[in-house]
Amino acid sequence: MPWRTLFSILLACGATYAASDGRVPVVVELFTSEGCSSCPPADEVLMKLSRMQNVSNARVIVLGEHVDYWNNLGWVDPFSSPQFRARQNDYAQAFKVESVYTPQMVVNGRAEFVGDDIARAASEIGRAAAQPSATVNLKAVRNPKDQDLVDLAVNIRDLPSITIRGKRGVAPVDVFLAVTEDNLTSNVQHGENAGHTLRHAAVVRSFGVIGGMDPREKDQVVLNPTLKIPSNWKRRDLHAVVFVQERSTRYILGAESIGLN
Repeated sequence: MPWRTLFSILLACGATYAASDGRVPVVVELFTSEGCSSCPPADEVLMKLSRMQNVSNARVIVLGEHVDYWNNLGWVDPFSSPQFRARQNDYAQAFKVESVYTPQMVVNGRAEFVGDDIARAASEIGRAAAQPSATVNLKAVRNPKDQDLVDLAVNIRDLPSITIRGKRGVAPVDVFLAVTEDNLTSNVQHGENAGHTLRHAAVVRSFGVIGGMDPREKDQVVLNPTLKIPSNWKRRDLHAVVFVQERSTRYILGAESIGLN
């Protein structure tokens, strides 16, 4: 298991869950790097999308995924991981594009485009919010035995049908858990952004699959992962994000986010 996957997975029955606020959660991923001179404007777009929340009927959940393939060009991004290079390559196959690039934005696994295009982002978020969405309920509880642990209760149901290879129906999904941290900055000393202070929102600190679901066999899944929070992560700026993603199309079919303070 990758070192950034700092949570243990405890599969057991859970109880109550957070109620929805009525808007449709939409996941916006940004593949970025501190070594890329065209990435800071896209990082700003990601922060604006998270802060403004001005797309009707959508609740935007942002993920800043720092890739590692810029690291040998003068500056090693402290938030980078090969996990995100691999995830971006998976999207390249799904979107049938020949190569990966930064900054790249992906909305609900359904659309990809250059990450600094805020008008395109708003359009795709609105389009994604109009699609049927699974119900993802999420609750966080401080572990009574260890203050560095947070117990999560996840319940997923009502997966929508999608079209795969011309056929409409339900399909197996993976359940992902990401932990993000806001208000992170870096004073870049080398590379294309040398001399600049870069600010980030929703940097993905840990990421991985915590379970799966085949709606042809059962109509819901209950998961109880436990997060271990490193002491150098600012608890007030942390969020847990859970989303379900179809394995072949890479469509994200439902999501939820909760603060960990």
